[in-house]
Amino acid sequence: MKKTNIFYWVFTGLLAFLMLGSAIPDIISHPVAIKGMHEDLGYPVYFIPFIGVAKFLGVVAILTPGFHRLKEWAYAGFFFDLIGATYSIYMAGKPDWIYNLIPLALLTTAYMFYQKRRKLQQAGATTHYTGVAVA
Repeated sequence: MKKTNIFYWVFTGLLAFLMLGSAIPDIISHPVAIKGMHEDLGYPVYFIPFIGVAKFLGVVAILTPGFHRLKEWAYAGFFFDLIGATYSIYMAGKPDWIYNLIPLALLTTAYMFYQKRRKLQQAGATTHYTGVAVA
């Protein structure tokens, strides 16, 4: 359980750092965010702060203890955000889309350790509650 916790927090922390780092410029409509989203990809300017706030709320959700269903939605939201960004960059004809595979791999790994950690916690709660070890 200790290794799983360590890996969970390392990958979740990196994912949170990455998503928060992309959310803040979007929220404040920084010129770099506007250039990337509006000028390069063609998204409307009003969409930029919306997606930034959604990313910020997703970071809060994955870092807050409990709220398992909300975490599932946050992970799904990050997946759709990253897949959509990758597709948009690819369709815009930019070779940078390949770099989005790194955050997608980070997201996948963080989610896998979230699931593994949750199963171990549930098994521990079952063992503690019944006093019988569950295989």
